[in-house]
Amino acid sequence: MIKKEEIKERVNELIPELIDSIKEAVSFRSVIDEDNPNYPFGKNIDDCLKSTLNLCESLGFKTYYDKDGYYGYAEVGQGPELVGVLGHLDVVPEGDLNSWTYPPYELTIVDDKIYGRGTQDDKGPTIACIYAVKALLDLGIKLNKRIRFIFGTDEENLWRGINKYKENGEEIPAMGITPDSEFFCINAEKGLLQSTLTCKKSSNLTLSAGNAFNSVPDNATYTGTAEEINSLKNVLNSLNYKYILNENSISVIGKGVHSADSAEGINAISRLAIALEKMGSSSNSIKFIANVIGEDVAIKNLIPKCEDVSGKLTVNVGKIDLNEDIETISLDIRIPVTYKKEDIVNPIKEKALEYGLEYNEFDWMESIYVPADHFLIKTLKEVYDEETGYDGIPESSGGATYARAIDNCVAFGMVFPTSEKTEHQPNEFITMHDLVKATEIYALALYKLAKLAK
Repeated sequence: MIKKEEIKERVNELIPELIDSIKEAVSFRSVIDEDNPNYPFGKNIDDCLKSTLNLCESLGFKTYYDKDGYYGYAEVGQGPELVGVLGHLDVVPEGDLNSWTYPPYELTIVDDKIYGRGTQDDKGPTIACIYAVKALLDLGIKLNKRIRFIFGTDEENLWRGINKYKENGEEIPAMGITPDSEFFCINAEKGLLQSTLTCKKSSNLTLSAGNAFNSVPDNATYTGTAEEINSLKNVLNSLNYKYILNENSISVIGKGVHSADSAEGINAISRLAIALEKMGSSSNSIKFIANVIGEDVAIKNLIPKCEDVSGKLTVNVGKIDLNEDIETISLDIRIPVTYKKEDIVNPIKEKALEYGLEYNEFDWMESIYVPADHFLIKTLKEVYDEETGYDGIPESSGGATYARAIDNCVAFGMVFPTSEKTEHQPNEFITMHDLVKATEIYALALYKLAKLAK
């Protein structure tokens, strides 16, 4: 019988290869690009998918590439039951390169930290799981269940990759994990609503800021005359907001985080809107952001006390685009699990109309919940507790992971409770210590899930 010390030893022997494979994955700027008709989400995402499948094949997995390029998967093991590991290979844009100390698409290791876009979300964790299973294969372990890695390509946007997997009638795992959040595990995820507020041009202001619905923008730049820039500077000083003054523009500085954690960030778009509104901007969008949302991500003045066991309501202004014809605000909204979508949409829609803005839904995902006494969670907890000394307690999250894609699936790591969360931020990184420990945990957990009966 294989001892867990043997599994952990083999994992550690594979770490150099694991890091090389993460380096390869990070090198692809796998940001969504829908302008190339030959690929559903862009050539870079497709190249990253094919590279990952080639890696899996070289490690002993059977692989499949969707002919239309929406997804791929890799599988090992035997038996009628399927355990899924759902990861994604697309990433959010890097944003302002000046905010990066190290190149986002070149893996850089400094002082135990492994830098690069996707190292924490979600290339690093996904490839860690691949090598976790590789360690089991190298030890000659015969799995009683099959383990299938399902690689998504549009997770940061509309989930069209994983949805196509299901539409095509591919086999749905009986249970699974997605290494795309925090340890111990997330067994409840808030409802995720993404929407836009639009109107015809309502002022002479032109502005574009933000990169994605689900990222709190860390920079918002206003370009104007010397007089306008000076006035804006004075307002920002009075508000004690950070900014960078350029020759003919001024950049408001925020703190970028994943929108699921928007209360921990500083929204540069909101701060710029607040300042511009104080300067007398007539833009409907600017006035709505400044007066309705401001810096209160829970929008308590509009929807009071909206919270439950899964946490508080959060609203993130992810993007703004005021062009020559149309004004558009892009909102990312995380809704506590006991609330209905209509509880949130109706007040926002009514208030938006007061500002001449039309509400449009962009995407919606229902909340999920897996009971703590489920076989999956009990098995994961047993491994996690033994390996960390913690008492793992399932938690709720505002994040939207692939756990929503199938039944009996939870987000499991790879960020530890004491680790820094850097996904969607400049200088995204994981530590070497966390990478090794998480890979050990994944190997032991997947060993138990694929060897034990329910």
